[in-house]
Amino acid sequence: MSQPKPLNLPFDPIDRAAETWRVHFGASSAMAAVTSIMRAHQILLSQLDSLLKPYDLTFARYEALVLLTFSKTGALPLWKIGERLMVHPTSVTNTIDRLERSGLVRRMPNPRDGRGVLAEITQAGRDVVRRATDDLMAAEFGLEMYAESELGRMFDLLRTLRVAAGDFSAPTMGQDEEHGGLL
Repeated sequence: MSQPKPLNLPFDPIDRAAETWRVHFGASSAMAAVTSIMRAHQILLSQLDSLLKPYDLTFARYEALVLLTFSKTGALPLWKIGERLMVHPTSVTNTIDRLERSGLVRRMPNPRDGRGVLAEITQAGRDVVRRATDDLMAAEFGLEMYAESELGRMFDLLRTLRVAAGDFSAPTMGQDEEHGGLL
């Protein structure tokens, strides 16, 4: 897997910033954690986008294709794609535009809503998702350095943040009829 250019610093810059923060502002645990999460995001996005580049995908476009693959009919309204991927409607439009130009999805009128538009995954899109997923799984989504139990703990820790932000209610993880699963 292609890695971002290593910094090769002789010290941990986030730990150094936390030490300096403590001197100037006080407690630095939250700042150090946020800065670490943001750096991890940069590293992972770079790695994942590098893995997906041969498929002319970014991680955002890959996520949209996977969501369509998981849907019962292979098609979803654009608003629902935005809701499920937690992105702005403009981002959904741009993502679907790119996927449509690549022949991986097609737009079609929503038969349930005369004004609405559905994005439907094509067979080429399904093929690309399968191949790209094989590559991502082989690379363990860039997290191969963690044990399964650590990944579970990481998910749980970050879930607390997502619940606090109002992404969902923790106790209700019900079945989504349109997807036929837990989404």
